[in-house]
Amino acid sequence: MNLLEMMRASPVIPVIQIDNPEHALPLARALVAGGIRVLEVTLRTAHGLAAIRAIASAIPEAIVGVGTVTRADDFAAALDAGAVFAVSPGLTPAVAEGARRSGLPLLPGVMTPSEVMAARELGFYQLKLFPAVPAGGVGMLNALAGPLPDVTFCPTGGITVASAPDFLKCGNVACVGGSWLTPKDAMQAGDWGRITELARQAAALGAKD
Repeated sequence: MNLLEMMRASPVIPVIQIDNPEHALPLARALVAGGIRVLEVTLRTAHGLAAIRAIASAIPEAIVGVGTVTRADDFAAALDAGAVFAVSPGLTPAVAEGARRSGLPLLPGVMTPSEVMAARELGFYQLKLFPAVPAGGVGMLNALAGPLPDVTFCPTGGITVASAPDFLKCGNVACVGGSWLTPKDAMQAGDWGRITELARQAAALGAKD
């Protein structure tokens, strides 16, 4: 699958922070059971790479990627762990070069029209609008669609289950990113059934009328 196909495989990509490594597999299984296969496991904690490795090895139906990539060296480690895509909060020349060297598809973060144009000049046509709500939300996405119609977005940051449908209606949006699918209290309690139900609700957002 190429990056655009991965983005279109789930209407919502959960942004996952693993605080307890024992949560990685039951969490991933709960999300996949609810119909959410594309998982972004962030490097915000020391357990991110280990979680990616565990999920990639044990749950082949999951499409697991690495999030919060901020350094060129992150790509090789994530690729070795089994990640099949990467997400970054922004884009620098070093991060772009790291992605190219690794061959790992990168969804880089942008916030302004100039950043979108700069990313496109570097060959990136699938981008993460981040943080989406502070950046202007649906209004910004609709404004970008006119002058930059060849770019597809995954808006992330401040999106909720209530606001996600409005973002998904934008013609230049393939999916949204969100952390509401993996609430900390549910993870700490091991309430995987609740997470499966949240995943089912999120997967249903991609149903076409």
